[in-house]
Amino acid sequence: PRRLTVASLFGDDKPEAMIWLRIEELLEARAPGRFALRVVRHAALGGEREVAEGMRLGTVQASLSTMSALSSWVPQGQILDMPFVFRDRAHLARVLAGPLGDELKQACAAQGFQVLAFINYGARHLLAKEPLTTPARLSGKRIRVIQSPLHTELWTALGAAPTPLPITETYNALRTGVVDCMDLTKSAYVGFKLHEVVPVLIETRHIWSAGVVMVSGAFWSGLTEEERRHLTAAAVEGAAYFDTLMIADETASMARALAEGGRVVQAEDREAWERGARQVWTSFGPRVGGIGRIEAIAAA
Repeated sequence: PRRLTVASLFGDDKPEAMIWLRIEELLEARAPGRFALRVVRHAALGGEREVAEGMRLGTVQASLSTMSALSSWVPQGQILDMPFVFRDRAHLARVLAGPLGDELKQACAAQGFQVLAFINYGARHLLAKEPLTTPARLSGKRIRVIQSPLHTELWTALGAAPTPLPITETYNALRTGVVDCMDLTKSAYVGFKLHEVVPVLIETRHIWSAGVVMVSGAFWSGLTEEERRHLTAAAVEGAAYFDTLMIADETASMARALAEGGRVVQAEDREAWERGARQVWTSFGPRVGGIGRIEAIAAA
């Protein structure tokens, strides 16, 4: 069989692992004995960046990833991280089903990441120890950001002091006061138990976190055309399953957070948040096809 080491950040109770169990079932039903998946759970192979590097080195054959984490290799993918561009899940799905999705798949393949399908992790929100509902209240706060220049620039524009950290280090950094706040999706918020150290979730929905189901280019190049068809079909079905699971998991995660002392508050002064976002549009526009392209996607 084609053996795949698959990296997952979570255990079997979260969509990030459950998708691979579904893909494995689909492959076994349609191509019995052709693929053997070894899913390594709980971020044992590292955070997203470390896993991506492992895929390029050939030590990891498959994983999920946010497009944000791939920005070092695929900078044009940062167009999906432009703040306050996408209105909802359907808006993001429509854009990725079009020419932009094909373009990003080609760019990822050129860097050793064969994208089989896109997924949606949900909207990112601000997480803090107090209700930082406006950019003015962020002034001087140290915020953990993912290792992406765009995210660093966004939070700088909003008045915070960004500190890039892998996701696996965030709990202790927040607990010990190395950083004061961060942003993340609702599912991962509880998945990493961050509600224990930053109990206030401020609903900003500043970025919809697009991701991919991917295999390493080296692994892909060794497959037959038939095997590629089977793997792609299973990944596409798995991606749809993931998106459904993620919606349900957000609801369950927030119910748990609230039951364990968490709070949800709404962001205020939307105009101020969007002013900061426009600075990022202007700065990163030339890298992703121009500000006109960003505006066209936002209006789509």
